[in-house]
Amino acid sequence: MQTTGETVPDPDPPAPHRPRVVLAMDGRETAGVFTPRTLARLHELADVRPGVLGAFTGPDADAALASAEVLLTGWGCPRIDGTVLDRAPGLRAILHTAGTVKTFLDREVLARGVRISTAAAANAIPVAEYTLAAIVFGAKRAFALAHGYARTGRKRDLSGVAWLGTHGLTVGVVGASRIGRLVIDRLRTLDADVLVHDPYLDPGEARRLRAEPVGLDELCRRSHVVTLHAPDVPSTRRLIDRRRLGLMRDGTLIVNTARGSLIEEAALLDELASGRLDAVLDVTDPEPLPPRSPLFELPNVLVTPHIAGALGNEQARLGALAVAELARYAAGEPLAYEVLARDWEKIA
Repeated sequence: MQTTGETVPDPDPPAPHRPRVVLAMDGRETAGVFTPRTLARLHELADVRPGVLGAFTGPDADAALASAEVLLTGWGCPRIDGTVLDRAPGLRAILHTAGTVKTFLDREVLARGVRISTAAAANAIPVAEYTLAAIVFGAKRAFALAHGYARTGRKRDLSGVAWLGTHGLTVGVVGASRIGRLVIDRLRTLDADVLVHDPYLDPGEARRLRAEPVGLDELCRRSHVVTLHAPDVPSTRRLIDRRRLGLMRDGTLIVNTARGSLIEEAALLDELASGRLDAVLDVTDPEPLPPRSPLFELPNVLVTPHIAGALGNEQARLGALAVAELARYAAGEPLAYEVLARDWEKIA
């Protein structure tokens, strides 16, 4: 074919279509997750079914699922499995306004070609902030010293303290997850050396993070602080067992914002009750703890009720991220935070 030498312009990209969106979550969560600005953007992008599905039962749910192209899900979403998918023949994407999707999604969803996105990246920010605060307060022995001050009235009673303060700390990060990487980044504000253990982390990537990759036993031996950011999968359960707790130096601070199942509970309690180790635990096993758990009474332990993740005004990030993903979906663009089948077994 003869050419004229003229440049032929590319055809205009297709205009974004307006997907039919159904919200499925605990209706009490929507006000925190969706600010007025985010809601306005949502309605600008999509045809949104009025109301929120808190259950997939009854004629109303049948009608909603039958029309849904996108489910916008959140905390309290009912379980989505093959039976639900059969009732939603037009479903193409599930955009989750929280972190883990494994609590409510069956893996069959991926097998059927439904795309999944999660706001875990937004939820990671407050967890990393909490972790850094826990490390600073824990290294300062704030909890034990405050308890002693209230009991004796003596300030700065440092008797029996193994070490104190953040200067020159070695912090061991278990899991180079989204949260783990944010924690490593925030640790740069401290005068600390950072070790990292993650079987999936390339050593070159660890160096780019400015962390030293090491085996888990070495991390336990060398660290003043051990902070956990690994997923709850079969290979990580009881990852920090009695033997590895025993490798830790006297006074080691353990921070757990991941899952309680990563630590052998009875062994941890023994070490904490002896006073040899300290801990900040935002998650426990079991969760919640029984009311008379000794963990609540130990002066060297702070237990918080799973508050590290997004709460209050922090939730607005979750809705904004999910709606930004919806904009990409509607425009036919790749999702920025897609959950892929190949990663299913190693994600939280």
